[in-house]
Amino acid sequence: MIFFRTRYICFVSAILIGLVIGTTSCTGRGDPQPPSPSADAPPAEQNSQPSTALRESTEPKEAIAPAEATSDETDIWSRLQNADDTHYYVLMRHALAPGTGDPSGFQLNDCSTQRNLSEEGRDQARRTGEAFRENNVTVQRVLSSEWCRCLDTAELLDLGPVERFSGLNSFFQDQAKRPEKTAQLREFMLANQDEYGVTVLVTHFVNISAIAGSGISSGEMVVMQINDQDEPEVVDRIDEF
Repeated sequence: MIFFRTRYICFVSAILIGLVIGTTSCTGRGDPQPPSPSADAPPAEQNSQPSTALRESTEPKEAIAPAEATSDETDIWSRLQNADDTHYYVLMRHALAPGTGDPSGFQLNDCSTQRNLSEEGRDQARRTGEAFRENNVTVQRVLSSEWCRCLDTAELLDLGPVERFSGLNSFFQDQAKRPEKTAQLREFMLANQDEYGVTVLVTHFVNISAIAGSGISSGEMVVMQINDQDEPEVVDRIDEF
């Protein structure tokens, strides 16, 4: 009995050893190896950047003004010189005044509580007024927000008497007033469209953005007029000085 059991064990062992040897000889190696990279696979660095379509969809787009503006400032100065068949409204953001908004509890009748023009901003306002004179542009009226930085800008332009107009007052710290202030400005422009000439309106970023459809730098100007549909439209822009 022991003899047969021993032969049986030897027989099974021989079969198992044969299988192992046969497998090794067929594959040529005992351990499995990872497959080699495909020749068609792109290098890893090719996928390190998002696709062009993805980049274009995530990159910010430039704001588009309501009306196409001309690129030659000489042309807009010429048009302002000869404003004898339309009324141009030059909306100017007040000159350089460091900071944002105004301190809490500021008072319109107390400039010391407000954000005011820097010395550079005062010089910028003077240069802007000089540009109007050098280009022989006659200004019929100068209106300003009641904020001190706007009033100071308007005075330093030295283009004529300055009128306070609440329709130009900032709503930066009270966005609920945006419709009211924008409507006031639009109504003023509509009411004066037949009095041909040039009116300068000194105001704030938020006011110009609301009616012109795009932002503006300190001291920069947007020229507008009323179109045939009785809507304010952008004619051109004039860079800050």
